[in-house]
Amino acid sequence: MRTDEFDYYLPEELIAQTPLENRSSSRLLVLHKKTGQIEHRKFSDIINYLSKGDALVINDTKVIPARLIGEKEDTGAVIELLLLKNINGDVWECLAKPQKRLHIDTIISFGKGKLKAKVKEVLADGITRVELIYTGILMEVLESLGTMPLPPYIHQKLKDQDRYQTVYAEIYGSSAAPTAGLHFTEELLKEIKDKGIEVVHVTLHVGLGTFRPVQVDNILEHKMHKESYILDEKTTEVLNHIQKNGGKIFAVGTTSTRVLESNRQKYKEFTPEVNDTEIFIYPGYEFKGINNLITNFHLPKSTLIMLVSALAGKENIMKAYKEAVSEKYRFFSFGDAMLIID
Repeated sequence: MRTDEFDYYLPEELIAQTPLENRSSSRLLVLHKKTGQIEHRKFSDIINYLSKGDALVINDTKVIPARLIGEKEDTGAVIELLLLKNINGDVWECLAKPQKRLHIDTIISFGKGKLKAKVKEVLADGITRVELIYTGILMEVLESLGTMPLPPYIHQKLKDQDRYQTVYAEIYGSSAAPTAGLHFTEELLKEIKDKGIEVVHVTLHVGLGTFRPVQVDNILEHKMHKESYILDEKTTEVLNHIQKNGGKIFAVGTTSTRVLESNRQKYKEFTPEVNDTEIFIYPGYEFKGINNLITNFHLPKSTLIMLVSALAGKENIMKAYKEAVSEKYRFFSFGDAMLIID
């Protein structure tokens, strides 16, 4: 299967640069995967597609304000760090720009020394490992000094940093938001719960690899990035009950999907675990963990458009994306949503 089969035309003006004032007022394209039928709704209509006895699975990861601008202590040269992953203790893997100015034991200072980063390793592709030096609680330091690591296709400054967090974000660890969840409000979630739908949490910390296009011609040669996840006992009990009683599992986003599918591919039923996943879902994959998916519109040639093509069928997805472009839907992180349903 070739990567260019997952390409599509997207005018640049359809890439959403800012979030809507009301999270749940975004548009919703409903794609019926068995028939290919398409409906055009607003996101708050999502409740009409959920029934009592179903489950809604949300990812409660929280984005780290991980973009830091500092300067080398010895020369004053400006350095940008983007924290990607906590390796051990205060050692972090990050993207550094310009990396060529860094060497082992270089010290970068942020906020007049409130936070320092000492270079431990300089690796390929801009990846650098640093030890963070600070006083107090790291996340409080980052909140005072860092900004949200918005994707490169967003060129406007975010006025409210919380708009790149879901309303249910709880556990710090992501370098990108699970963007399908950005459409939910506290009020909409309450309505969903009041209707008798189980709302349960998983945690998957999103890495930047999620958004990168596949670089190889044959998708089978692509190596997936690794992401950490948590699936707890309460969630597994609810989901096992739902599956045994004929309810539907609605995953909010490809991140929740990757957790549930990673788990169910290994076990006969959902099982609590803390683990990493490198699961690559593309057409031909047999889903065991989810029935339906709430998601955003994804980048051409990305592993995410391959995942939704596996669930809904590639022809259905390409037709839906073409119609979304024609109807001028807003695309990517701050864009509109899609519901893929039986």
